[in-house]
Amino acid sequence: MANKEAKARIKINRLLEQAGWRLLDDANGAANVQLELYTRITQKQWDAFGENFETTKNGYLDFLLLDEKGFPLIVLEAKAEEKNPLVGKEQARKYAKSQNCRFVILSNGNLHYFWDLERGNPYVITQFPNAASVAGYKDYTPNPAQLVAETVARDYIVLTQFPTYQTQAAWQNENERAQFIQANRLRFLRAYQENAMHALQRAAATGQDRFLFEMATGTGKTLTAGAVIKLFLRTGNARRVLFLVDRLELEDQAWKAFTQLLKNDFKTVIYKENRDDWRHAEIVVTTVQALLFNNKYKRLFAPTDFDLIISDEAHRSIGGNARAVFEYFIGYKLGLTATPRDYLKKFDHANANDPRELERRLLLDTYRTFGCENGQPTFRYSLLDGVRDGYLINPLVVDARTEVTAQLLSDKGFAVLVADEAGEDDEQFFKQRDFEKNFFSEATNRLFCKTFLENALRDPLSGEIGKTIVFVVSQNHAAKLTQILNELADALYPGKYNSDFAVQVTSQVTDAQQFAINFANNNLNGSANFLPAYKTSKTRVCVTVGMMTTGYDCTDLLNLCLMRPIFSPTDFVQMKGRGTRTHDFGEQLFDDALKRQFAETRKTQYKLFDFFANCEYFEKEFNYDQVLKLPRLGSSRADEPGEGGAVSLDEYENFNPDTLRELREKQIGLEGMKIDRMFFERFQERVQQDDFIKTSVEQGQWERVSEYMRAHILDKPEDFFTLEKLRRAAGVDRRLSLREILEKVFGLIPAFKSKDELLDDEFEKLVADLKPEAPEMIVALRYFFKAYITDENVRKIIEQKRYAELNNNATFTMQDFQAVPRAWRAKIPEYVKDYVPLNQFME
Repeated sequence: MANKEAKARIKINRLLEQAGWRLLDDANGAANVQLELYTRITQKQWDAFGENFETTKNGYLDFLLLDEKGFPLIVLEAKAEEKNPLVGKEQARKYAKSQNCRFVILSNGNLHYFWDLERGNPYVITQFPNAASVAGYKDYTPNPAQLVAETVARDYIVLTQFPTYQTQAAWQNENERAQFIQANRLRFLRAYQENAMHALQRAAATGQDRFLFEMATGTGKTLTAGAVIKLFLRTGNARRVLFLVDRLELEDQAWKAFTQLLKNDFKTVIYKENRDDWRHAEIVVTTVQALLFNNKYKRLFAPTDFDLIISDEAHRSIGGNARAVFEYFIGYKLGLTATPRDYLKKFDHANANDPRELERRLLLDTYRTFGCENGQPTFRYSLLDGVRDGYLINPLVVDARTEVTAQLLSDKGFAVLVADEAGEDDEQFFKQRDFEKNFFSEATNRLFCKTFLENALRDPLSGEIGKTIVFVVSQNHAAKLTQILNELADALYPGKYNSDFAVQVTSQVTDAQQFAINFANNNLNGSANFLPAYKTSKTRVCVTVGMMTTGYDCTDLLNLCLMRPIFSPTDFVQMKGRGTRTHDFGEQLFDDALKRQFAETRKTQYKLFDFFANCEYFEKEFNYDQVLKLPRLGSSRADEPGEGGAVSLDEYENFNPDTLRELREKQIGLEGMKIDRMFFERFQERVQQDDFIKTSVEQGQWERVSEYMRAHILDKPEDFFTLEKLRRAAGVDRRLSLREILEKVFGLIPAFKSKDELLDDEFEKLVADLKPEAPEMIVALRYFFKAYITDENVRKIIEQKRYAELNNNATFTMQDFQAVPRAWRAKIPEYVKDYVPLNQFME
């Protein structure tokens, strides 16, 4: 045997022994030269194989692994170290068929593949599976066809929670149905969640076994994951599911969610609490860090123990060496992320250690890991989609720059006079990146807290400060701000708090993870501090650095404070995403009289306090598209290198007072922030690069280009571009035609007209055509014209001559109708029917 082949066999023998396999000697006490058997069988069972059974018409087997009963279980094909194990693939397939084996291992001693002949392609493994895990895996026969054929409707989860719900009297009575759903905590899938399931099924139908859902914070990724888990377990495409998270509070959160959703059919456990009996559960939840510690995932699990691995907040939970855990297990892979990839810069790689370049690479790796090399997820549902559909809320941004932060943000920076070696005055400059690192200002921190408390949204029921998360620079900064907030709260609310108005929630604080959980559950340091029978946390503010940024679910947050500069678009999206969820505060009341008193208690807005112009930066300054050279670490946030971070002083503390330079509030509308609108820019880039589209538009061949777009661009799995998604991404309050979109892309029109601007255009055409005689009637005609076009109810009233109903119509009243000259009451509807396409005015 060649030396390299011998080395490979020695390594393979060692790996097999580590996995619990034992070499079985033949009757003479010497291992068979051609074949090495690994098993736990008796000599009698060995003898039953007969002589030369290892010899096949295609050659000799290398290794044959036997099950407990002595039957062939796995063929292991060994190759020399310098050879790729896959070169032995077809040879091993023939050997496996000759021994009636379903499983094959291909190895050269360094690189190993596990291959289930009934499933598909070989998977890379980092260590060999043990006999017990493969024996269990042998009973598992995935059936992708059944997965694809499974009917998934809106009540997919409910049928597990309450299989007979449709037969219940309370369900059948529409007046009682809402209460019935709430009392039984029934979770119906929303339309987009159902679409996500169908997208996964379509991908599986094409042979894909890796999937990625990109869904905005607050859109129910956990519920969708629960539906995916049920789909795989119910159709026999998984025996056991591993759900990976990257934080302890998310571990508990996922366990509670899956237990509530699926407990009637499947058992969910947290691994660390069920180390001895986790195999009795179908769903195992754990932090990736717990498995990484001392390579626990290799020592305690076999690659075949899980058939579906789900990575929550995938861009974080599979980052760095955590990827090894994820890839160790054989099976389907699903990633969940709220971080869109569209906005990532194409950085110059000259400074590969810059955190923004590392972030870009991490997200790209995430997409590659889940089979989305083209950058398109299996399914996408953006923040703007959620806002438009009424499931999420855009922030009311409070731009609160102080004199100090304004100087830190300036091109020059905050100037400090210092004496040089000659004793002469010299100016040094600090930038926003230096804040609370080597530039300190007690007055600025105190002003941050005072401004927040004076302008914060109040709880709609109790009137106390609305629940808030404050994001800060460092653990030390968190301690300072927590102290200041508690001091100010004592002055504002004497006797109501005992240094527990604000709590620091950072990694150095004991029980910080539990603090975060209690805050979400409204019992952090107690509850009902202002209003009896109202369960809301006594602690109103959590001050954190990064612990509560990703995956933290607290729907009743009313304020978020950015008391730090942010340079990462990923961090910015995650932080502002904490407040986007809707909430009904009335559900926290335990008194019927109070429930009647507070009839309307739904959350309709949240405030985003921005003390470092972060929103402006990501809206106006951050270059999402251009390749640019990264500034060195510590330089200014602007694209130009600047002078910031090059301060010769080790640190500087400002003892001068600080004042508020400006306080501006801006409600983010349906168009969203730029960071949420990058979908349209990606479409524009895609279309502009297509020569056929470009030529057709230049020649005005609109029918030809429309057919091409529908055949090759729109609603395709690669990008999922649709007219509705493009309209939302463009921030337009009406429907857009494909022609309008292409005209905008190729510069034929400067911008999309709003609904009101388009209505004015159409009314001008009516005036030019029908020429109203009296100028004083124009106002009444315009109002009638717009109402008739935009309000379907008004159209029905006019067309069916149910004029009396206008007395109770809010948008166009009887008085408005009577102001329209009688002849024009028929002229305008007739004109609209003949000349105005109503479709373009619909949302």
